[in-house]
Amino acid sequence: MEHKKHIVHIDLDSFFVSVERKFNPALIGKPVLIGGSADRGVVASCSYEARKFGIHSAMPMKTAMKLCPHAIIIRGTHGRYGEASREVTQIIHDTVPLYQKTSVDEFYIDLTGMERYYDCYKFATDLRQKIIRETKLPISFGMSSGKTVSKMATNQAKPNGQLFVPHGKECEFLAPLPIRKIPMLGEKTCQKLYSYGIEKIGDLQKVNLKFLEAVFGKAGLFIYEKAHGIDHSEIVPHSDRKSISTENTFETDVSDQRVLENILTSMTEELAGKLRRENKVAGCLAIKVRYANFETHTIQEKIALTAAEHILLPGVKNLLKKAWNGRRPIRLIGVRLSNLATGSYQINLFEDNEERIRLYQAMDQINFKFGDKTICRAAGMEIGTRNFNPFMKG
Repeated sequence: MEHKKHIVHIDLDSFFVSVERKFNPALIGKPVLIGGSADRGVVASCSYEARKFGIHSAMPMKTAMKLCPHAIIIRGTHGRYGEASREVTQIIHDTVPLYQKTSVDEFYIDLTGMERYYDCYKFATDLRQKIIRETKLPISFGMSSGKTVSKMATNQAKPNGQLFVPHGKECEFLAPLPIRKIPMLGEKTCQKLYSYGIEKIGDLQKVNLKFLEAVFGKAGLFIYEKAHGIDHSEIVPHSDRKSISTENTFETDVSDQRVLENILTSMTEELAGKLRRENKVAGCLAIKVRYANFETHTIQEKIALTAAEHILLPGVKNLLKKAWNGRRPIRLIGVRLSNLATGSYQINLFEDNEERIRLYQAMDQINFKFGDKTICRAAGMEIGTRNFNPFMKG
């Protein structure tokens, strides 16, 4: 019999809102929306009080304000979130043997093997209390034998709760939940399943694999395994990362080249700064463009190992020219730096002068102290004033 895993999924509840409430307790208990301007922005995050009105993240602000006219809108402060995220990461880093940070407010922790010495659920409970005590942020966790069930358990435990699904009880826990609670199951897939009368995960558990493969092809097995709580995916620790990426989905499709270049600039700066902080350089650059019909193009090129924006940025803009005809509206855009290697910024004798190297060191010093978005190129700065929200939770 294979050794059962003990996986914890940790998620900070409406993270951006919780961080803002720490700085302004008057926001506690009120419907709060974080995101862009009331007329053109989207909701990046909203409080539970706002969710009661049917508001959710990525909804246009206009729509949200119709649903809840008395909601409080906050522009969001990027540095604060980065700082809070680092505090939480540090506590987890100092406490557990193996973890993976999957976004600014979400972690998977692998406690497998510790059950010989500890009660893993108690260990996770103590960790949660420690984070709440030291950061004053509400946090939920789910624990089970795999990543997917643990994530779904966290979602059931929210807000500010915890839930353990014992080994062998995965199907039982999943059965009463609606199928749309399965992470990564898209709206179209759900609609198709509804048309067969499958609404709850329990209904899905009764369907045989052959049927799912006939209807959904390769995705059939994925759906079958998720419905039965089977998840073989491993937890990949931070240090073994082979790439870093970031993407942004627009609420309305964008075909303005300047807006796209500004966003790519901002994303590239963020990733390059991250590389330099982690003492890494990248050997491959890629961008991803998705159109309204979900057609997606990824285009990449090898580059000399670097973590410097003045080399990465022209490369990114060049890839955009290759990937996009300049007319078709874009729904999502992303940047990925891969083939990562350890090493500091490579000094290029032909291109660099002392000033430029000192500039990078100074930029990193300041951004490290004050959080990410303190200094960036003018093009990156313009974004704040346009229809773009750098806090979109991917």
